[in-house]
Amino acid sequence: MMGLLVLLKDHGGAEDLALLADDLELELDEILPSVEFAEALGFLAVSEGRAVMTEPGKALLSGTIKTRRSQLRERLQTLKLFSQILKSLESSPGHRLTGDMVFEIVSRISLPSDDAVKNVINWGRFTNLFHYDAEENVLLPSRSRTKGKAPLPNAGV
Repeated sequence: MMGLLVLLKDHGGAEDLALLADDLELELDEILPSVEFAEALGFLAVSEGRAVMTEPGKALLSGTIKTRRSQLRERLQTLKLFSQILKSLESSPGHRLTGDMVFEIVSRISLPSDDAVKNVINWGRFTNLFHYDAEENVLLPSRSRTKGKAPLPNAGV
């Protein structure tokens, strides 16, 4: 998604999706998931096959990595999928979600696939919404979300 936004910025902030796909040497259907994700987060708008960068999209690209993470974290929390994962994480026993539990949540809200689950985990980790323990295949609350609370068992942090 970030690469798509950078390319759109290079095209003056607005461009036909087919031309963006050509520039990326991809088929149009290969960039659509990134386009839809960026649109869901409010970073671009699409109308009649043309993508236009929004003010939040411009602000995202002009920020430092730290501010990008913060902006992305705020936007991700507004999406039903991520808010449901965070609610489930907070209410689950031991504040842990297994990979199967995450897949279940993704299945209820979105199209289920291993790639979808990996993307959810990667975006959540990048923005510090939660941590992921690869050895145990579990999501854990981020450190910032657990400040002032009792330490989690086997949190691996």
